[in-house]
Amino acid sequence: MPVKLCNDRRLPAPAAPASVLDIANALPEPPLSVDEVMACLRQRWRATYDLQLVVRRRRLYLQVMWAYLEQQSFPMDLEAYRQHLGEVLDVVNRLGLASEVRQWLDSTRDKPRLGKALSLPLEATGPEAETLIKEFLV
Repeated sequence: MPVKLCNDRRLPAPAAPASVLDIANALPEPPLSVDEVMACLRQRWRATYDLQLVVRRRRLYLQVMWAYLEQQSFPMDLEAYRQHLGEVLDVVNRLGLASEVRQWLDSTRDKPRLGKALSLPLEATGPEAETLIKEFLV
């Protein structure tokens, strides 16, 4: 199965004279997968950087760390990295923020470097999102 990269999404063809917003809302965004994110990281920065969920002041952030899988000093092997990435993406997908993370990974201008991680505030809305945020902040 070919891996679909973060910026290789096809746009839907309008079947009727509907607005672009109606078409975008009609098609649910697929959840992020481990393979998709790894391919996106490699395509974007030529390295599979570590992703972490960080809580600061009762807010949840997704951070792209400066350590990456291809480093000799990286503390995880491929299987442990894939499992860790799957756990992080499970939180992102359960919060319904896959499209925001996908767009951010595709468009951010910065690059992780020693001592500086990239940080994306995860801001979910709705009653179920509030419950999930409380679950993750505990």
